[in-house]
Amino acid sequence: MTIEEMKRIKKEKGYSYSQIAHMSGVPVGTVQKIFGGETSSPRYDTLMALESFFMGENGLPSVGEEAAAYRTHKMQGEYTVKDYYALPDDKRVELIDGVFYDMAAPTFVHQRIGGEIYRQISNFIFENKGSCIPMMSPVDVRLDCDDRTMVQPDVLILCDEKKIMKWGIMGAPEFVAEVLSPSTKRKDCLKKLNKYEEAGVKEYWMIDPQQKKVIVYEFEKESYPTIYGINGQIPVGLYEGKLMIDMNLMEEMIQDYPDGGRD
Repeated sequence: MTIEEMKRIKKEKGYSYSQIAHMSGVPVGTVQKIFGGETSSPRYDTLMALESFFMGENGLPSVGEEAAAYRTHKMQGEYTVKDYYALPDDKRVELIDGVFYDMAAPTFVHQRIGGEIYRQISNFIFENKGSCIPMMSPVDVRLDCDDRTMVQPDVLILCDEKKIMKWGIMGAPEFVAEVLSPSTKRKDCLKKLNKYEEAGVKEYWMIDPQQKKVIVYEFEKESYPTIYGINGQIPVGLYEGKLMIDMNLMEEMIQDYPDGGRD
């Protein structure tokens, strides 16, 4: 979504700068500069935060939408792991700080990219007789070791086997990769970004097929991400660059497949 499209929605909805800042998490001064034309090239993560808000306001899926179908007598923010396990098996949600978030079924492209990243990581660990364990969704991760958060990363690497439980993982993995989609972008780029850093994840990848970018955070080294295109080789910091993910294969997987009469 372009800045011009955001401006159009802003005008149609009558939003103030302070309202946009509050809903997107972007500082009001930054919002003013972007929409006033003072900032011509905003940071990528700032654009993603604004885009996620405006996509929701334009009738597209928004992660901020509550999982209304699962409400009982509790309010959002009050749910626990017990409530998570009480859901029907066919209901895919994540629980973050007591709030349920719907998880739409992943697309074909989403699954291919996640599967390919997992394959390359798994092959490297196997060939080098590594002790860490690669996994891909669905696997339950009780990120904060409390009863208010349960997430399902697309791909992860776990190096502490003591965190493995029969039901999933208790605690933070060392590496997490999420493949972004319109319905999860805001959650993955804002909510889960903060949760992963606070929980002790060392490295977090966000793969954006639409923008053809990969945003890599190495939390122990820098507070700002490194942004790559979906091409070439990208090093995994956890293995000090010895493991390189070949993104050229991902680029070939990103295609605009026909809808095929989904409705």
